[in-house]
Amino acid sequence: MSADFSLYGWIYDGLGNSPEQKYLGVKDGFITYIGADSIEAKKYINLPDHAISPGFIDVHTHSDISLFLDGRGESKIFQGVTTEVTGNCSFGAFPINPEFKELHADLLVGIGDDRIDPNWTDLNEYRQVMQSQGIALNIAPLVGHGALRIAAMGLKEDHANKDEQEKMNQLLSKMLVQGAFGMSTGLTYVPSRYASFDELVELCKVLESHKRIYTSHARDYDILGEDQFTGPLKEAFELSRKSGVRIQYSHAAINDPQLWGQAGRWVEYFEAEQSSGLDARFDVYPYNASSSALTQYLPAWVQEGGVEAMSARLADPIVMSRAESDVAKGWSANLIPWFWDRVLLARTDGLLGLPAGKSIAEAAKSLSITPELLTLELCRLGGNGVMVVLFYRSEEDMRTFARSSRSMICSDGSAFPFDQRGKIPHPRSFGASVRALSRLVRELGDMPLETAIYKMTGMASQHFRIHDRGTLEVGKAADIVVFDPATVCDLATFVAPNQGPEGIEFVIVNGEIAIERKVQTQARSGKVLNANSTQ
Repeated sequence: MSADFSLYGWIYDGLGNSPEQKYLGVKDGFITYIGADSIEAKKYINLPDHAISPGFIDVHTHSDISLFLDGRGESKIFQGVTTEVTGNCSFGAFPINPEFKELHADLLVGIGDDRIDPNWTDLNEYRQVMQSQGIALNIAPLVGHGALRIAAMGLKEDHANKDEQEKMNQLLSKMLVQGAFGMSTGLTYVPSRYASFDELVELCKVLESHKRIYTSHARDYDILGEDQFTGPLKEAFELSRKSGVRIQYSHAAINDPQLWGQAGRWVEYFEAEQSSGLDARFDVYPYNASSSALTQYLPAWVQEGGVEAMSARLADPIVMSRAESDVAKGWSANLIPWFWDRVLLARTDGLLGLPAGKSIAEAAKSLSITPELLTLELCRLGGNGVMVVLFYRSEEDMRTFARSSRSMICSDGSAFPFDQRGKIPHPRSFGASVRALSRLVRELGDMPLETAIYKMTGMASQHFRIHDRGTLEVGKAADIVVFDPATVCDLATFVAPNQGPEGIEFVIVNGEIAIERKVQTQARSGKVLNANSTQ
């Protein structure tokens, strides 16, 4: 047997099994050999002390547009991430209704990228654009509920009527036929937050008819009259019961300081419900801070009608004064108290002369205005483009979520270039996967290495049904990462996030070497995957 190249090291199969020191052969984009004997190859990668793992699958990302803008995907490919599940939190690059193109563009700005003018309308066209440009890693796309709702009914704030519901159902079905892996909601974001429970039930029935996944960025309040702590989670479970759909609960976290330390109760509830027959998993990223568009934290009435309406509304001094009073009450439906020194400006685009990196407390003091007024002014001027990092989580809660047998490791970030042009995004985009390997495995001992790998490979591919990759098996696509378990670590910080990790030596995507000895090659072998061909 001959191969394009042969690898030798400790094989971690992606299924959670203990590693074995073996050879692995790759030919024509696929794994063709795994065994104890060496094979003839055009190229040999022999690193006997290194781990050879399936390429990491990041199940919760927002790389829909970042990879369109820069196909190198530096922040992720250097970590060994070979597949990004995109379209999360209701933000999606398709479907695009040309009648509402500006509304679609407004929505997409909210994931932290420069504004674009989409030149596609559906998944097939998006796939063609991305692959013709060339991308360094794979995309497994979801349909964003926000994009779906805009395409079907604009920015209507009411519940969908019968005709609008049918249009959404048909559009969703079309995107699934074109290969989307499922649908996401972002139930704290406009317009996904306007969805009724019944609207989501109908969409989940469409998903289940195609055997696709539902991923939920949950509401920040309880609509089912249950316990406030677990109520948002119960909505996702009830959707599964009524439709049969399988569930991925997005970025588990406890943001209210009054509830810190209760992750164990949340996990116990999740595991009990999942054991009762629901097909459900969740993901978590290994940091004690979150990040989002600043507009997400405004009162609902301020955001009504979208960015343009919000900006016009806040231009009225009387309305601005009312909004300032309401913002001061706290954020989210639960009115979590503001700690303005914990809210870091990550992207300002120079608005009000403010650079990224200051806290809102510092920035407001420098301008001699209140933090509430500064927040509103930034949103009025910058819309969804102003990004912040919030330090409203505890590491112990994060670790509890990560240790659960039902959890996967994600980033909630994007495949960004290292040159961020003055922006200071959350370091999760540059370090989440390797942070799990170093912080959770080597430093804290929260799980063995094979378990952390499983959470980012085999478990992800099984639950999202990306069955042609995610494990090291003969016949699978050759998405592979080679790293040093003793040295792998993230270097990205909240002050200086845009830097790659240590310890990642080789990354292979669809059989082509993307990273060789810590240097990116010219390979752009990534694909926009099709769920119909990976099942």
